This record gives sequence, structure tokens and C-alpha cells, in this order.
Amino acid sequence: MNKAKRKAVIAGNWKMNKTAAESAALIDALIPAVQGAGCDVVICTPFTSLVTAVEKCAGTNIGVGAENVHFEKSGAYTGEISADMLVDLGVKYVIVGHSERRQYFAETDETVNKRTKAALAAGLTVIVCVGESLTQREQGVTEELVRLQTKIALGGVSAGEMARVIIAYEPVWAIGTGRTATAEQAQEVCAAIRKVVGELYGADVAEATTIQYGGSMNAGNADELLQKPDVDGGLIGGASLKPADFAAIVAAAGK
Repeated sequence: MNKAKRKAVIAGNWKMNKTAAESAALIDALIPAVQGAGCDVVICTPFTSLVTAVEKCAGTNIGVGAENVHFEKSGAYTGEISADMLVDLGVKYVIVGHSERRQYFAETDETVNKRTKAALAAGLTVIVCVGESLTQREQGVTEELVRLQTKIALGGVSAGEMARVIIAYEPVWAIGTGRTATAEQAQEVCAAIRKVVGELYGADVAEATTIQYGGSMNAGNADELLQKPDVDGGLIGGASLKPADFAAIVAAAGK
């Protein structure tokens, strides 16, 4: 696999952090820190900060994403946000199927698929999250589980639409725990995901698909993780709220 055939993408997932005013201050610090990056840079903010983020990032190299999207275009879904609403704001990316959505808000593989298709239909680039729990890793079913999640998430997605799909491998046991998969573990699962994409769409699409690692990547371990042949970037949680740390990860991805 040739890493030069696909984009390295570092995406910050801010989760439920930062008011609009705090977001503006953080973005002001991030813009010079990642200017001239050798990879694509994205920040995914809470819905309440998206307007601020889009305005602040206009004309910079930072793309803006949302942290979730509903699968219906409109209707009686109190508290939800549609893909068209995101596009209307100027948002370009959206995270779908994050483990916290699955764990706390009853997301299933099927709803992840519906959200993915709705977001792609609206023209968004989708960061699809897959990953196993600690119990599942200890049971030795990581590869089978991630293959299943990937196949279901991509059901009905065309080869052409795959140009706007990024897959993020995020081992649930390594999110917000301080634990990180070894570079070898991350490479093994990212390679398995790429193999599934190849089975579904062929080698050319698999080679062109960006696959991120998303389990506690930080300034200290980014270099080693990003050197692996099938790790094309990161979905960054806590470190994305620290400009210097986020910039260090971006720099590592641009090497």
C-alpha cells in the first residue's frame, strides 16, 4: 500500500467542550499553529460552536466538522440536526458512529449506516468510527468485529462516494483512558479495515481511503503511530483542545 496515494487527515473531536466564545479563542490559537500543515486539518466542534468555527476558519487550511448528524432530512426529531442543516452552515465534515454515541446514546451499526448515507447524500465528508471494547479485544474478536462494523457502515455506499469517507479505528478501551494501542496493534487493525474496503470496492479504492487511528493519540506517540503504513492520520480527542499538542500531531502527520 502506498501512503502517497491518500491524504493524511488529522481531525480534532472537541466532544462536549468549549462555549462559542471559548471556541473562538482556541481557533485563534490553532490557526497559526497548523498553518502550512503537510496534511489535511479538521476541527469537529459542538453544534453551538459550528457557526463560529466556520467563520473563523474561512480562508485558512482548517476544515470544520460536526460531531454527529441525524439520518432524516427533517421531521419530528426534537434536538437533532440534519445533514442539510450542517451544509447550510458551511460545515464540510461530520463524525458518525463515535464510540461515545454508541455507548451512551444507543447508536447501532444500522443507524451508523443510515447517518453515513444521509451525510454523503448531502455532500459531506464522513468520518466513520469503528472499534472494539476491552472485553472484545480480550476475547480475540477485534478483527471480526471491526470487519462487521465497517461492512455494515458502508452498506449502500458507492465506490465514488468512498472518496468522501474516512474511517477512524478507535479502540473503545483506549479512548479517554490514557491507554493507547501499540503502533503494531493500530497498524494491524487499520490494515484489516483496508482489506475489507478492498474486498468491497477493489484495491484502488482501498489504497485511496484514509484510515485514522483514534485512541488517545497525542504529541508523544503520534510519530510512531503515523509512521505505520496503514495509519493515515488521527481522530484526536483531548489533545485537540491544546494548540501546541495538536500542532505537534499535525506536524507528525505531515512528515
